[in-house]
Amino acid sequence: MSPGPTRVALLGATGSIGTQTLDVLPSLRAEGHRIELVALAAGRRVAELAQQACATGARWVAVAGPEEAQRISELLPAGVHVLSGPEGLEKLASLPEVDLVLNAVVGAAGLRATLAALAAGKTLALANKESLVVGGRLVMGACVRQGQIIPVDSEHAALYQALQGVRTGEIARLWITASGGAFRDLPPDRLAQVTPEQALAHPTWRMGPRITVDSATLVNKAFEMIEAHHLFGVDWDRIEAVLHPQSIVHGLVELVDGTMLAQMAPADMRIPIRYALTHPARAAVPPARLELPGTRLAFTELPRDGYPGYWAVLEAGRRGGTAPAVANAADEVLVAAFLEGRLPFTGIAEGIAEVLGRHEVRPVVRVEELEAADRWGRAAAGRFVESGAWRS
Repeated sequence: MSPGPTRVALLGATGSIGTQTLDVLPSLRAEGHRIELVALAAGRRVAELAQQACATGARWVAVAGPEEAQRISELLPAGVHVLSGPEGLEKLASLPEVDLVLNAVVGAAGLRATLAALAAGKTLALANKESLVVGGRLVMGACVRQGQIIPVDSEHAALYQALQGVRTGEIARLWITASGGAFRDLPPDRLAQVTPEQALAHPTWRMGPRITVDSATLVNKAFEMIEAHHLFGVDWDRIEAVLHPQSIVHGLVELVDGTMLAQMAPADMRIPIRYALTHPARAAVPPARLELPGTRLAFTELPRDGYPGYWAVLEAGRRGGTAPAVANAADEVLVAAFLEGRLPFTGIAEGIAEVLGRHEVRPVVRVEELEAADRWGRAAAGRFVESGAWRS
């Protein structure tokens, strides 16, 4: 008897990762991979989510709140279950008829869904970086007890694959690559003048607005360092980041004998998404191929003066406790203010450092403590923006 289909809940269906996940499903099915989309979740893009549900036959949907639930109910066929709010996300993540949860929710709102999926023993394809940045200890504790995590982020998917068959004692260092974002060649003294439109023009990746800006500040790379620390259980002194403008090598494992294992692929998120959906099998027809003849690879150190936000968030990761939750919350508020024209680009890093400098780090035992830290970080970042301190 052939195994049944992999039944999937896609959280964050209308975002960048969510829409690319839906894009790859037809090709995977054409290759014989049996994948059934059972549940979809989004925030407030009600019409788009309703179209996705009708096209895929999903039987469950979740949206931001009661108002969105009412609106989408009018657009869906009879028999589709509609949920709302954080509880709706958690419900979808733990449905008995779901085997794999792809968590592509943007922001700290994805943490409880991650914990719910793991508590229910699901395979978790994790694209919500805040789950590990904010709640790394809680998430990995839940993963040890139940469930499995397959990272979708390109860098962590690369390390996950390169580490297959490698014993912990054989690891010398993990290397995460960074493109350097839109301003990697811009002198630091010109960063204050850059515009949101310029920041959103990433040289290699197609992503959502916040992560694109975070790539320009390299805050995103610091978040990825925190994720790698938790996900792979490697000490801070054995994780490094390096600038790699070509975005071809996504992660490297350096072994104690001097061997370097590199995962290389085109800069296309559909590749790690497909790997997570079909794991441990691999889809046979890639969406893009890497042409080795003529390919050039370059790696350089991260300069301290060009990316102050990276170093501030990395230090928050090293401090642990509530510090990463505050850093993430502050960054989300500050990036939004920049995109709205209320804060200069350089104010993002300045605000993160200011907020972290005022925060009293506390240990984390429960998710409620992280949520309190998140609220504090958002409020403190909001005060920084409104104070105009960045003008001094």
